[in-house]
Amino acid sequence: MSHCDRLVDVGRRQFLRGGAFTAAGAAAAVTLPQEAKAQVAMARVEYPANHLANIADLTENEPFDVAYPDEDAPGVLLKLGTRVEGGAGPDGDIVGFSTVCPHKGFPLMYSAEDRTLNCPGHYSRFDCEAGGQQVWGQATQNLPQYTLRVDDKGDIYAEGLDELLYGRLSNVL
Repeated sequence: MSHCDRLVDVGRRQFLRGGAFTAAGAAAAVTLPQEAKAQVAMARVEYPANHLANIADLTENEPFDVAYPDEDAPGVLLKLGTRVEGGAGPDGDIVGFSTVCPHKGFPLMYSAEDRTLNCPGHYSRFDCEAGGQQVWGQATQNLPQYTLRVDDKGDIYAEGLDELLYGRLSNVL
């Protein structure tokens, strides 16, 4: 029994040591010099502002096929009919998502009944009213959502993504 007790103590020591290193790393990150912070900011990807559609092109709760940030990245615009967080347009109900599953790259299908995008490969489901949050399945990240802007003529522009597209090291080629 004493052998087992010693292993528990070693585990505790390792845990505490790891916690100390993590705390030290966090403190160092907060105290980065301004030059280092500027270099981190410069590493951000610049997204093109692409015209995707006009509000008049959308029908409530029906997907409108688009591609963003390039033609090799299929996606969808949705007019949900209710204001949602991250929604664009006068009613705050227009959202856009990649339609490639972040788990294994299967094409997603929209379910108007529960407003989810669903993967036929491993059954991941993503809630379109909750910013593409995964609600079921094998995926380990939420669905990439477009940052949308709607101008005074009703034209809808995508200006970025909040997650990495499946199979890419960068969202913009």
